[in-house]
Amino acid sequence: MKILDWYILKRYLFTFFVMLLLFVPIGITVHLAEKIGKILENEAPLGEVLLYFLDFTIYFAHLLFPLFLFLSVIWFTSKLANNTEIVAFLSSGVSFYRFLRPYMIGATIVAALALVLGMYLAPEASKGFNDFTYKYLKRGRKAQETQNVYRQINDNDYIYVSSFDVKRNIGRNFTLEHFENDKMTYKISASSIRYIEEDSTYRLLSYVKRNIGENEDIIETERRKDTIFSFDLEDLTPVEYIAETLSYGELNKFIAKEEKRGSSYISRYKLVKYRKWSLPVSVFILTLIAVAVSSIKRRGGMGVNLAFGISIAMVFVFFDKIFGVMASQSDFPPLIAVWFPNILFGILAVYLLLHAKR
Repeated sequence: MKILDWYILKRYLFTFFVMLLLFVPIGITVHLAEKIGKILENEAPLGEVLLYFLDFTIYFAHLLFPLFLFLSVIWFTSKLANNTEIVAFLSSGVSFYRFLRPYMIGATIVAALALVLGMYLAPEASKGFNDFTYKYLKRGRKAQETQNVYRQINDNDYIYVSSFDVKRNIGRNFTLEHFENDKMTYKISASSIRYIEEDSTYRLLSYVKRNIGENEDIIETERRKDTIFSFDLEDLTPVEYIAETLSYGELNKFIAKEEKRGSSYISRYKLVKYRKWSLPVSVFILTLIAVAVSSIKRRGGMGVNLAFGISIAMVFVFFDKIFGVMASQSDFPPLIAVWFPNILFGILAVYLLLHAKR
C-alpha cells in the first residue's frame, strides 16, 4: 500500500471513530436527561444503570453506524478538497477510481466491524437495553403485557392467552387444544396460568380439562393444578423486540420455528435478520456517495458539503423507516423493505461517481 493509501485510510478511520466518540456521549447525555426521573423514581440499582448505559452506547452506535460514517467521510474529504490535496493527487496521474481504493479498504474494515457488531454484540446490548427499559422505564399495562397470544407450539398443540404479564409471568384466560389426526382429543382451560421458576412448572387456577370421547366427554376440574407443559415460557411472551436480542444463528432457528407457528410478528423478525446484512452493504454505498459529493472544492466550503450530506442522510433514514413500518404493519415483503434504500442509493452512488469531476 502506498503513502497516499495510508494517508487517506488513516484519515478515514480516525475521523470515523472521532465522530463516534463525539456523538455517542451526546446521545447518552440526552437520553440520561430524559430518563433520569424515571430511573430515580423506580430506584434502579447503580450497577444496572451503568450496564444499561453501556448497552445503550452499543445499541445507539450500531443503529447510526452508517450515518456517522457518512458524515465523517464528507467531513475529511471536504477538508482534502478545500486544501487542494485531491487536485494534487489527481494531477500526479492517479485516476479517480484509484483514488477511491483506500476509501473502499476503509469501508471494508468498517463493514466487517458492523457485521460482527450486528451479529453478536448488538443483540446482547439490545437484550440488556430492552430488559432495563421494560423493568424500570416503561410503566403501565401495555409495556408489561403481551395481548392475544395464539400460537401453534408443535404439530398437535395450540395455546392461547388473552394477555400475559411479562414482569410477573402470569397469563389470563389460558387454553390448550390438542389434536390427533386433525381431530381434537382434549382441551385444557384455566382462568390464569403462572410460570413457577423455582421448579419450572406452570400453576393453573380454575383448571378444566375436557377429554373428548366417541360418545361422551370426560371433564376434570381442579381449583389449582401445578403441571408441566411441553412449551417454553417464551412461547407465551412473544415480545416484539426478541429478534433484536438473538445472534444470527439463533435468529435463523427462531424465525424457522416462528414460521411454523404462524407468528404475527414474523415480518418484524425478518426485518431484523435482513438488516444484519444490509447495514454493512450500506457502508460501501454511503462511502461512495460521500466521496462523490465532497471531493469537489466548492465556493461555500465544507458547510455546503455537510448540508448536502445531512440532507441525503435524512432521506436515507426516511426511506429506511417508512419501508420498515410498511413491512412490519402490512404484507409488504421484508426483504424488499430492507434492501430498497440500498438499491436506490446504490443507483445514486453510481450516478454521482459517473458525473463526479475528475
